[in-house]
Amino acid sequence: QVQLVESGGGVVQAGASLRLSCATSGRTFSTNPMGWFRQAPGKEREFVAGITWRGYTTSYTDSVEGRFTISRDNAKNTVYLQMTSLKPEDTAVYYCAARAGFYAPITGDPQTYDFWGQGTQVTVSS
Repeated sequence: QVQLVESGGGVVQAGASLRLSCATSGRTFSTNPMGWFRQAPGKEREFVAGITWRGYTTSYTDSVEGRFTISRDNAKNTVYLQMTSLKPEDTAVYYCAARAGFYAPITGDPQTYDFWGQGTQVTVSS
């Protein structure tokens, strides 16, 4: 059974940092792109960051560029999202996702991702 399990969320004040982790099991995603998405109440799920299978290429939505860093450790089957200078508008449930296609490119469209975690809540207070 394929599983993506996020962890590391929490409640922090504006300006703080958090590191989210996404541990995968059930199959290897070392040859697949992975991404982080988030969904705030009443809003659509939005792309946050993505990383190609080797980690050589990353992509970020404009609002987190320079503050968030996505990385992966294929030996540990884990993807990370380091978040710094957090803002109240970063408050959302954060989801890890993987594309099924080998060596596929990063996309920002959640419909192109085939596997999803259950999400972890990040709340940033002002």
